[in-house]
Amino acid sequence: MRYAPGIVVAIGVAVLATLAGRFVPLVGAPVLAIVLGIVVRAVAPLPDRYRPGIVFSARTILQAAIVLSGLSLSIAAVVRTGLGTLPVTLGTVAVALLLAPLAGRLLGIERTLQTLIGAGTAICGASAIAAVSAVIEPAESEIALAIATVFFYNIVAVLVFPPIGHLLQLSQDAFGLWAGTAINDTSSVVAAGYVYGQQAGAHATIVKLTRAMLILPLVAAIAFLRARRNHAQGIALPWRQIVPWFILWFLVAALASGAGFVPARWHEAIGVLSTFLIAVALGAIGLQTEPRGLLRAGARPLALGFVLWVAVALSSLTIQRLTGL
Repeated sequence: MRYAPGIVVAIGVAVLATLAGRFVPLVGAPVLAIVLGIVVRAVAPLPDRYRPGIVFSARTILQAAIVLSGLSLSIAAVVRTGLGTLPVTLGTVAVALLLAPLAGRLLGIERTLQTLIGAGTAICGASAIAAVSAVIEPAESEIALAIATVFFYNIVAVLVFPPIGHLLQLSQDAFGLWAGTAINDTSSVVAAGYVYGQQAGAHATIVKLTRAMLILPLVAAIAFLRARRNHAQGIALPWRQIVPWFILWFLVAALASGAGFVPARWHEAIGVLSTFLIAVALGAIGLQTEPRGLLRAGARPLALGFVLWVAVALSSLTIQRLTGL
């Protein structure tokens, strides 16, 4: 099996991170896994035969972990949380999308890169960047630059959000909502949430998946505006690649749990297993991350990413306070 070598390495990283996480529970295995993966990549890059399994672990195993976590949730709780937190989700997305072109112009950043970084910050990191790229067709260098910029702040967020949450004395649900709306990539949201606590992790996952669903209207709006600007009749989009199908399976899992098909005594074990799988996925993401690539991202894109990241984080907390969430 061509995936086996890379999967075994990712599992090895997760096991080491899990063992180390017992000594630093505030950091947790998922965060340690991504840091350890980056260190391994920097010190001893793996041969190409490991790449298929690592890519599989970073994407498919992460999605499987999220679906598995749905087995310990109730569909009623998922819907209630998604709808109840929608004001914060829509508010933070609006802040990122409106501020990106304004700050981007002030920083002298080209429009396409503004759009990519804005979409990545607003919705879900690399997934949103990839989806938007299918519409605006940027250069490969612009895609890489946007992903590197957004991912840099994902790593920073995973490291700093939990301590800040404790400093602010945020409840499990409040932190989950903050992480779910203010951290970009799904993996980083899940990591930060579960480092803060099991309840925060579950809450952050639901909020993040609600936010991820906004990919479709965002891409549709960009496609429409681009079509008008180019006086075109329409643009063909790869919808099957853009739609995050694992969200549907997460809802199915939550529905099965809410219907009583999953015994409550299994929930704790499911939580432990899903957290470990998340560590496997984050370890794989770390193994793919080129530290020098993050450093080469450039000052102006990093400045735009910082402005958007801070604005979204502050607006999330502000809207939570104003709405009583």
